[in-house]
Amino acid sequence: MPVLVMKFGGTSVANLDRIRRAAKRVGVEVAKGYDVIVIVSAMSGKTNELVGWVEETSPLFDAREYDAVVSSGENVTAGLMALTLQEMDVPARSWQGWQVPVKTTSAHSSARIEEIPTDNIKAKFDQGMRVAVVAGFQGISPEGRITTLGRGGSDTTAVAFAAAFGAERCDIYTDVDGVYTTDPRITDKARKLDRIAFEEMLELASLGAKVLQTRSVELAMRYKVKLRVLSSFEEQSDTAGTLVCDEDDIMESNVVAGVAHSRDEAKMTLLSVADRPGIAATIFTALSDAGVNVDMIVQNISEEGRTDMTFSCPTDQVARAEKALADIKAKGGLNFAELIADKNVAKVSVVGIGMRSHTGVAAKMFKVLSGEGINIKVITTSEIKISVLIDRKYMELAVQALHDAFELDKAA
Repeated sequence: MPVLVMKFGGTSVANLDRIRRAAKRVGVEVAKGYDVIVIVSAMSGKTNELVGWVEETSPLFDAREYDAVVSSGENVTAGLMALTLQEMDVPARSWQGWQVPVKTTSAHSSARIEEIPTDNIKAKFDQGMRVAVVAGFQGISPEGRITTLGRGGSDTTAVAFAAAFGAERCDIYTDVDGVYTTDPRITDKARKLDRIAFEEMLELASLGAKVLQTRSVELAMRYKVKLRVLSSFEEQSDTAGTLVCDEDDIMESNVVAGVAHSRDEAKMTLLSVADRPGIAATIFTALSDAGVNVDMIVQNISEEGRTDMTFSCPTDQVARAEKALADIKAKGGLNFAELIADKNVAKVSVVGIGMRSHTGVAAKMFKVLSGEGINIKVITTSEIKISVLIDRKYMELAVQALHDAFELDKAA
């Protein structure tokens, strides 16, 4: 029988009533003739609770034991979902990551999936099981220890299973009914997209859109897994939600597909750095080794052999960045006058595959922001994206103005 992967996020399985609602959706797909692999997250709020317990017990915790604790939330949900399906007379059983087994790297709390053997689950399907309920977010290391995949890891689990089993589609059920042109909480003109290209979704996810985990979109694009984002709280049709697919599967699209934003950004500026070969490598190697996720980078014009260098990073990594650069300065590996951190900035981006073949998008974006009196601090671009750093107090105004200017409330 064809295989369908269905993933239910934490809000979709937050209590027994919601688990029953999700199970009914699974039953509908089984009745259509699918063998279904259900990937479940922990109940809403449970992972945060478990993380809190770990941190309270051991501030400098053993990452292996951290994974053992925080992965347990998904185990509970998987068992309850399997029991609920059995009560509906749907042949189902639960699977923990190690039982599949989901083979991962040894990087505890941020492991990557290396292989998902299909033999065990396929054998059960052949014996009459119709639904395999798999605990998302977890796997097993080469050393035989439980691992977790990082926040949002159940999305990645779902896409990886869809790729491994050659699933017809991977449906991601969440608390929103699809992917929107921007955050509907910022503008009521935000429009749900029927389809969006993998590349656009990847950019939006990496730029602050919270609908899908970035790694899950990367996997889907690599293995051509069709993703559908749906609400678990609304009645569904075959065309409900947003389909994330190949660019070739989209007949026509707007030049700009969406406006993304991230308020948790900081602008870091190193003043009076020596302008010589290797200095950038020194700076960003130190930041990388400290686990700082650097995004936008700008180097100013050199004067008398000195230059200023600016980069952005998440606000919760500012202290880490400051320590890494102070340490390397103290050891004589880097000389700079001052490090200035500005935590009152936000990143706003426009994204669209149509930008490849249309000129003037950057000019229009900058003109719109100028018209609203918004000063741009840093700019970065790619083939299908333009991002700017601005004062955080103007973020919502910028998103609304750009959404209006590119007429994203209108379909192509």
